[in-house]
Parts: sequence; C-alpha cells; structure tokens
Amino acid sequence: MASTNNSNGAGSRRWLWITLGLVLAAIIISFSLRHGAIRVRTVTVHRGNIQSLISTNGKVEPVQNFEAHSPIATTVHRILIKEGDRVRRGQLLLELDDSDLRSQAARAQSQIKSAQADESALSKGGTQEEVLTLDTQLKNARTAQDVAQRNLDALKRLQQQGAASPGEVKQAEDNLQRAQADLSLLQQKQKNRYSPPEVAKVQAENSQAQAAYAAAEDALARSNVRAPFDGVVYSLPVKPGAFVQTGDLLLQEADLTHVVVRAYVDEPDIGRLTKGQQVQVTWDALPDRTWDGVVSTIPTVVKLHGTRNVGETTCTINNSDLRLLPNVNVNVSIITAEHDNVLIMSRDAVRLDDNQPYVYLVADDHIERRNIQIGLQNLTLVEIASGLKQNDVVVMTSEGSRPLTEGARVKVIQ
Repeated sequence: MASTNNSNGAGSRRWLWITLGLVLAAIIISFSLRHGAIRVRTVTVHRGNIQSLISTNGKVEPVQNFEAHSPIATTVHRILIKEGDRVRRGQLLLELDDSDLRSQAARAQSQIKSAQADESALSKGGTQEEVLTLDTQLKNARTAQDVAQRNLDALKRLQQQGAASPGEVKQAEDNLQRAQADLSLLQQKQKNRYSPPEVAKVQAENSQAQAAYAAAEDALARSNVRAPFDGVVYSLPVKPGAFVQTGDLLLQEADLTHVVVRAYVDEPDIGRLTKGQQVQVTWDALPDRTWDGVVSTIPTVVKLHGTRNVGETTCTINNSDLRLLPNVNVNVSIITAEHDNVLIMSRDAVRLDDNQPYVYLVADDHIERRNIQIGLQNLTLVEIASGLKQNDVVVMTSEGSRPLTEGARVKVIQ
C-alpha cells in the first residue's frame, strides 16, 4: 500500500516538472520574439534620375485619313488592291457597278438640254416657229392697220364732198380701232410673252437638271475610288461582287508614317499638362517597343470617357516603320517633370503620419524614425529633398509584418 502511494507521488512530481518546463520555454520564446532582432528588408538611398509621370491610356489615329463610301446602292465591280498595300496618289483602288449612274447622268443631261432650249425660247420670245409665226402676224396686223387708216382717210374726204355717209365713216373708224388693237396685242405678246411665274419655272427646271447632272457626275467619280495621297490601305471591308448600300464603307487609306495618339488624361492631372512635354507610348502587342513624341494639344474641355472624367491631349508619333496601327489602344506616359542626379529611393519605404512623410532609418542595427521632405515622385520612386543622405539604409518591410518602433533592434535580410 505504501509502495503505491510513493509511485503516484513521483509521477505527479514528474508531470509538474514537465509542465513548468513547457511554461518556461514558452516564456523564453515569447521574450525572444518580443525582444529579439526584427528581420527587415531595406532599400538604399542613392543618386539617380527621376521622372514625374502621368500614366494613362490612348488611341492611335491617322494624321491624314481617307474613307471611301458607296455613293449608291450597287455591287462592287473590281478591287485592285488588298488590305495593307501601299498605294500612290491617283492610283485606282476599287470600282463599283456604275451602269445606273450612267443612265442617271444621261437623263440629267437630256433635261439640261431641254431646260436650256426653254430658256433660249424665253429670251427670244418663244421657239423659232413661234417667233416666225408672230412676226408674220405682226406684219399682217400692220398692213391691216395701214389699210384701215387709208380707208378712213378716203371716206372722210368723200364725206366732205357729200359722197359718203356718216355711218360709213363710223364703220371705217371702228375697223381702224380693231386693227390697232390687234397690232397692240401682238406687240405686247412679242415683248412680254411669258409671265414671271413661267420664267421662274423654266429657270428652276434648268437648275434642277444641272444639280441632278452634277450629282450623277460626282457619284460616277466616286464609283471609281482613287487614292487621294500616298499611303496604306488599312481597312477593306468589302469583296468583289458584294452588294453595298448607300453610304457603306468601302475602304480606308491613311498616311501611317506619322500617327496621332489621343491620350485620355484624368481630370485631376490636366493641370500638370503643358505643350512640349515628352510622351512615351507603348503597345501591348509589341512590348519591347517604345515610341516617343511631345504633347501638341492641351484639353479645353472635360468629357465623360466610360466612367472617367477626362481631357483629351494629343501627340504626333513618328511611325516610319508602320508598326503602330490605326485604332489600336496604347499605353501613354507623359513626363510632366524630370530631375537628374538627385537622391532617390523606393516609394514603398515612405510612410505617412498626418500627411508628414517619414521613414525608418537603420543605424547601428537599430531603427530611427526620420521625418523627410520629398520632391518628385512616380509609381515606384520618390525624390528625397531633405532628411536623408546618400547611402542611408531605410526599412521597407519587416518579416512577418512585425510592427516597427523607434529604437527597435533589426537584422537586415536580402
């Protein structure tokens, strides 16, 4: 019985010592974690160049662009080029079926000739037949008037001699008046044959015919599409034999040796823009290429672009190798300021306290909080205007996100 009690007492003491050992180990580990060196990654302040950038997106547009549209509903007769071809000014590119247009032009030309004949008749007082007929009628009317005048004169002399009655003289006077009236009417007809509305109608018909003919000739000219300048056919959405409606796009040509990049700058950054600032353009399709330009226009209005309020600025890019294509989306970086040979470091090392920037400086394996002033900054770097010197080592992150405090001991890791 006593042996059993001794055994139980020894076991209890053993478990007590084990428990005390575990607690002590936990305390030691906790103390070590709390008071041991914090493992940190750092950056070094160094001299270099820094640029302040506006980074945004943009779109490529041709400087000189030509679009051909179908003047009528018809079919594509011939295509003499293919998409991507370089063409020369005046080169025939595409032909439409223009048979209907030729018929329209012929009808319009016929209408012009008819209207011109009517205008000629207006100026001459009628057609040639009408003019000749009227001349004959005037000649006969003058003769009739002369005869009536002579008859009246003769009867008046006979009346004085008592050989003619007053009734005969009155009859002769009536005949003369009728002859004079007939002559006056014909003379008036010769002078003002057409009324102002009739003249206006003939003139309007001539104008309409001229306009119809000009429209037909213009459509005929546009049915044979020629290159207006040296360039590249970069869009050709139609095929031979295809039916096109009036206004359908036939092809697009542009001089792609220089292109315009239209960049969309967010409203808060518009005030940083000035003409002549350097622009760098990249395209995801050619990640190893960069195109350079300068800002040529400043936004004058803010527009809604998707969900953004933006101003549009443009720059011209040399594209002599024709690698940038129209209408592609590109990345745009506008250099708003640039400082050379200044103190710079990673932006991730800068912290803020009530808008006061500061860093944790590593000195003698301990950290020191240091307020700083910064100059230019971009997405990755900041310029150190004051508070640090060259080769200063600054904490960027701590391992395990352990909190940093003034005077804490640190160990720099790579």
